[in-house]
Amino acid sequence: MNFGFSYIGLIFLLMLMIPNIIWSKNKPKDYEKYEKNENKILLALERIGEVGNTCLALMFTDFNINNISYWSTILFIAFLLMILYEIYWIRYFKSNKTMKDMYSSILGIPVAGATLPVLAFLLLGVYGKNIFLIFSSIILGIGHIGIHLNHRKEVQ
Repeated sequence: MNFGFSYIGLIFLLMLMIPNIIWSKNKPKDYEKYEKNENKILLALERIGEVGNTCLALMFTDFNINNISYWSTILFIAFLLMILYEIYWIRYFKSNKTMKDMYSSILGIPVAGATLPVLAFLLLGVYGKNIFLIFSSIILGIGHIGIHLNHRKEVQ
């Protein structure tokens, strides 16, 4: 693991954060009602994972493209997951912005808005052979996906 700035990590974080900033002004109706019921343990895991992923994605040059190899396939798949994440958001922003829209799936991937970026960052950790990002992504996934699965269950 090599310390230094990761432009790939920055690209992934921008792809993650820009739609979320827009979402903050376009939350689904009654979102606050569901937010109040969030499991505190899952919420703590989500926050720890968010901070970990944000910091780790930026501070290792191992995530940058150094050469094209088998490992590049993993980065390519991670990037495709982030593109699907952007498509998910475009679909959400064009929708009626209901809770059902918020927790929809895409290509059979449940709660796509939570699952896709977690998987993408997990693969970024695999690509960079960075156990810290892998572990942080797992922690984030338990919290973030868990919260959103619970919200989806409440909506249904």
